[in-house]
Amino acid sequence: MDNRIHFFSQKDVIPKKVESEKLGIRGRQANEFAELGFPILPGFVLDTDISSAIKISAIQKDINTLLDKCGKIVGKKYGDRENPMLLKLVISSNLAITTYPALHNLGLVKSTVAGFAKWVGKDFAANELIFFIRGMLKIEERIKELEGKTKEQNEIHSSLKILDRMLGITGPSNELGSQEKPIPITKSAEAYMDEYAKFFPAGFFDNAEQQLATILTKISSMFQMDDQNDNDTALMIAPMAYGNYGKDSCSGYFSSRNVVSGEKKLQGNFFRGKFNEIGAKGQSIEQIDGKYLKELQKIAWTLEDRLKEIRHIRFTIENGKLWLIEQRQVEQKSTQADIKLLLDLEKRKIVDKTYVVKSIDPLRLNEILHPVIDAGSTKTLKSWKGGIAGAPGAAIGKVYFSTEALLEGVKAAQQKKQDTRAILVMESSFAEDVKGIEESVGVLTAEGGYSAHASVVARQYGKVSVVAPELNLKGKKASLGNLTFSEGDYITLDVPFHGQCNVYAGSAGLIQPDHKVSGLQEFVDITKGFLKKFHVRCNADTPRDAALALSFGADGVGLCRTEHMFFKAERIHVFREMLLSDNKKERDKTLEKLQIMQRDDFYSILKVMAGKEVTIRLLDSPLHEFMPHNDDELAAYMAHVQKAKKVKPSKAEITARIDALHEFNPMLGHRGCRIAVSYPEIYAMQIKAIFQAAHKLHKEGVQAHPEIMVPIIMNSSELKLIVYGKKIEGANYKGIVHIEEELCTELKAKPFNYKIGTMIELPAAALGAGEIARYASFFSFGTNDLTQTTLGISRDDFTGFMPDYTLYDLIQGNPFSTLDPRVKELVAMAASRGRLTRPDLVCGLCGEHGANPENVRFCMEAGLNYVSCSPYSVPIALLAVAQAELEGIAAN
Repeated sequence: MDNRIHFFSQKDVIPKKVESEKLGIRGRQANEFAELGFPILPGFVLDTDISSAIKISAIQKDINTLLDKCGKIVGKKYGDRENPMLLKLVISSNLAITTYPALHNLGLVKSTVAGFAKWVGKDFAANELIFFIRGMLKIEERIKELEGKTKEQNEIHSSLKILDRMLGITGPSNELGSQEKPIPITKSAEAYMDEYAKFFPAGFFDNAEQQLATILTKISSMFQMDDQNDNDTALMIAPMAYGNYGKDSCSGYFSSRNVVSGEKKLQGNFFRGKFNEIGAKGQSIEQIDGKYLKELQKIAWTLEDRLKEIRHIRFTIENGKLWLIEQRQVEQKSTQADIKLLLDLEKRKIVDKTYVVKSIDPLRLNEILHPVIDAGSTKTLKSWKGGIAGAPGAAIGKVYFSTEALLEGVKAAQQKKQDTRAILVMESSFAEDVKGIEESVGVLTAEGGYSAHASVVARQYGKVSVVAPELNLKGKKASLGNLTFSEGDYITLDVPFHGQCNVYAGSAGLIQPDHKVSGLQEFVDITKGFLKKFHVRCNADTPRDAALALSFGADGVGLCRTEHMFFKAERIHVFREMLLSDNKKERDKTLEKLQIMQRDDFYSILKVMAGKEVTIRLLDSPLHEFMPHNDDELAAYMAHVQKAKKVKPSKAEITARIDALHEFNPMLGHRGCRIAVSYPEIYAMQIKAIFQAAHKLHKEGVQAHPEIMVPIIMNSSELKLIVYGKKIEGANYKGIVHIEEELCTELKAKPFNYKIGTMIELPAAALGAGEIARYASFFSFGTNDLTQTTLGISRDDFTGFMPDYTLYDLIQGNPFSTLDPRVKELVAMAASRGRLTRPDLVCGLCGEHGANPENVRFCMEAGLNYVSCSPYSVPIALLAVAQAELEGIAAN
């Protein structure tokens, strides 16, 4: 036997002394399956040393011997008239992509076609012959091209077009080895042989042995002429198997486990008496005969263990013999399926925890955290594609065009025990719409982008968000391209993390996530085992959010936005009453009501996070955001005042007070600590509420660790005033420290450890970090505002011109998703300067930037201690931290 020809089968393995490169990719794969003892069709490889220099006379005897060996295994004989063994010839390159076609059904000649047809039928035999002819013409076309014979090449190309139409082939090749759909049979197989014989050497369809010799000679010659062939291509020859060949025959395919749920159960179909699934009705692979199912399971799960991924497998059962035809990677699979596989492998010690953590892209976790659309349910629904993904997931609900309408609609549905799912559709959202977004399942807006208010709040509450600039709103109707809908209509939002957003008219089917069943909980536990100094906190304004984030692995709260607490329906009018009070006495009375509310808020969140730090940001939003924004809201507020004071208020006076709070640039106006300077009683109320809640918990034996954060600081003097207070002639400003001391005296309670810090969100604060650190024990970098004030762009408006900037490469990416280099520089500088003053200064980043793996790595390199992000982003950030730790990126 020529030592350049290598036989393989279920029981025969090509010796390891043969260099694997000489077998080509397909040859190596076949041998790997032989090593595993899989029921592969036998065959042999003409390696790279011989494929380009084949002399048939020298190897004909060896080939005949190997064909006989294959025939005995499959129960056929090459060239036999009654039961012919047909062959496939695969050009086994060492390149992942090859331009050479594979050939199928070699051995179909005039003496064997009738015998073949007896088993599979005349029509199928004719189809397979045409497919074989097509493959051969591809070889001939390539040879003519290399020889420079354009006329003959064009003639062959024209014939190929006809064959493609006959076979229904639209792509460059058919990996199944057969037609994509049935063709009308107008001639006998013998007639087609006569028709196409002109393209091949004389006698091509007369003798099977001579046919194979001719093909091998032609392919070897083609390799010699091809400048791109570096003698690194082998040839693999193996028998064909057919799922329609005899009584106990079928074909099928399956995945090694469920590609959506990850359940360790074969998922696929088999087709009894069919060559493949085209035009056939299949049965679940689980219903196949038990002896075959058991062997298929063994194959599938052996492949999973060896390749450590879900595999797609094709097989054929021919006359009671099972043959593995093909296996490859599954392209369309869920994150949940991959995680379930990895957890299974880790439990059985096939892989270690490091492998598990490294194998999942952090951003893929978005998919497992939110519902996804059942693809089959959208086929009949009208749709619109496009927009910007604000928050991934899928949502179905009735359309409402205002927060008020949505809240009323949800309330009415609850009373009638109807579907309460609602989607808020608006041009843009504001602070007063937080409640609407919270009560909705999703939000569709026209203005902004990934960092728009609606998108940020949606991510915070685990809702779905799409920003569609093409959205047109007119009264109670909306349109997106050709898609139109009215208030009360159902729509479906589909926002994949990768790919285009979709808005459907009507209700699609949803697949809901279950974090315990999905394996996410176990995956997070493994991930957290790799965290060292750096950790992940959450942004949470409610006990529900805090508990959810805790279940996802959060180590405390990095940002509790107190302004969100005032937008609840039962509070907003009380807060407005406080802001619009006639005098300080009225304001103090209203503040007492708010203090009780805030105390209960902080108590609940601190209790959920018992023993962990909770960073509470004092009121930050501009006051105008709390004011009525339309006639309906104004009327509702006036009704509240009349009920509370038993006196009808003056609309003119209230309107005048509201107008007095108007600002031209409120985001850089009277907000944050500036409110505290003008209205110290507001911050005093919040501070008292925090300490009251903490003392109450300590009395109950629950550890509470509040961190009070002062926002929008621009210099150290502001923070010093709010922390320590100041006495001047005619005024006494009480600082946080004095308020806490007075409360301890009042409650006769012992002092406890708490922290005071600030949010660094202005370039001035970053530059003055050394001075500011004298009065702050922690910095929290508010990178949304720091990006806006550093670059001078609005996160809600920049999408209007960013496409133009991207077109000319004026800015890289979205600065509200990935930190801009200049913002990074400010963060690193502020942390460094702050620690020169206070070496034990704790630094974190809070905001939507915190869930971006690239930003996480920067924070670790810059020496920060944590990132804080929305509850649904916590697992993403945790995985990013773990992977960075494994790569050696450690926090200082």
